Amino acid sequence: MTTKKLALAALFISLSAIGGMIKIPLGIASIALDATPALVAVLFFSAPLVGTIAAFGHLISALFGGMPLGPFHLIIAIEMGVIVWLFAKLHHAGKYRLKWVAFIIGNGVVAAVPFYFLLSPAFFYAALPGLLIAASINAGVAALLLPYVLKASGGSGHAT
Repeated sequence: MTTKKLALAALFISLSAIGGMIKIPLGIASIALDATPALVAVLFFSAPLVGTIAAFGHLISALFGGMPLGPFHLIIAIEMGVIVWLFAKLHHAGKYRLKWVAFIIGNGVVAAVPFYFLLSPAFFYAALPGLLIAASINAGVAALLLPYVLKASGGSGHAT
């Protein structure tokens, strides 16, 4: 990895940290924009690196929020990494609409499934609406930013 690529990845992780500080309380969950930079990073990096950016972004966001789920945040970070890895794979394969659906369902529903068993069914059902809203907002903001970031970077590719 070149120094330029490493610095750009660090920038996206830092942007995830800033997005993680923007929290909107919603029931037992909170909406944070920590995933948005990772979704935008798909324009510059391979799927594994984009997934890593998402995982670190979640961990930093959780730290700013006081780590309310304790060590479970490691599970969530791994889930975020996998979900955003899939998002990047779909993007690079030209599945531009499917990537958004996969991200919202993955982040808003599938990622919560382990907590049905680890914590309780009540936690799962209480968190689900907030997670779906958070995933939708992160996806929406990223979808709005992608064309502008692509244009500003002088890149050639498809942003949607």
